[in-house]
Amino acid sequence: MRIGLLGTGPWAQMAYAPALSRHRELDFVGVWGRRTAAAKELADSYGVRAYDDVDTLFADVDAVAVALPPAVQADLAVRAARAGCHLLLDKPLALTVQEGRAVVEAVEEAGVASVVFFTARFQSETEAWITEQAVVDGWFTGRAQWLGAVFSGDGNPFAASPWRREKGALWDVGPHALSVLLPILGDARRVTAAAHGPGDTVHLVLEHVSGASSTLTLSLTAPPAAAGATVELRGAAGVTLLPESADSAVSALIRAGDALLAASGTGRAHACDAAFGLKVTEVLAAAEALLNGGA
Repeated sequence: MRIGLLGTGPWAQMAYAPALSRHRELDFVGVWGRRTAAAKELADSYGVRAYDDVDTLFADVDAVAVALPPAVQADLAVRAARAGCHLLLDKPLALTVQEGRAVVEAVEEAGVASVVFFTARFQSETEAWITEQAVVDGWFTGRAQWLGAVFSGDGNPFAASPWRREKGALWDVGPHALSVLLPILGDARRVTAAAHGPGDTVHLVLEHVSGASSTLTLSLTAPPAAAGATVELRGAAGVTLLPESADSAVSALIRAGDALLAASGTGRAHACDAAFGLKVTEVLAAAEALLNGGA
């Protein structure tokens, strides 16, 4: 599968380009970016072509991987799908339900495969734990704390990200927490409460279709010593905690590439496809409305 990369920022450099170049069944063809010089520099470092025109890249590949801000990603994903490209997208899928739905509709109309890269879902230990817990009956409640130090530590490469500065932890690490909770507790029926904490910290309470409830604490401004992710489930089977993973973002992305190849080859949607990404966007948008004073 010939694949191109859209994006030249830290995430493209640290995760996407290395993963695409190391994947044994993906042919990393080229890079397009909003900054021409940055695209050339990244492309040159991997010996691939730098594209000035994104539509030319779409025409040259079978798939695209997107490492761009979500608002930019959504529009380009629609264009790429309509050009017949399979999609390896990043979380969140989009920043509005309307934009996310447009991606899903474009994927369905074009008949292309889509995978949204929720990092935890493609780490082997996490995936195995989710699969195991999803078939256990009687979960009563879940608790997720996803605390980053992006804005409180020194030298974090994502601290200058304009969309993270604007949208904060809700939209950046919220998708990670939801990607773990939803496949176990079921889709969120509604966000019952949302409140602000220190900095960009937010606290959410969800009601799930299974009857379980969950609480989420999300932050990018946690003290570095307090940073980390925890997910706890309590129910009839007892208490279980999300295991730590030794998988790097690059190795997880390589597994996401495997998932895209499988979905495109079999025609069977992956659990983390654009439709699932839309469900996550719907929850985040509802939480944002509550945080902004809406009903």
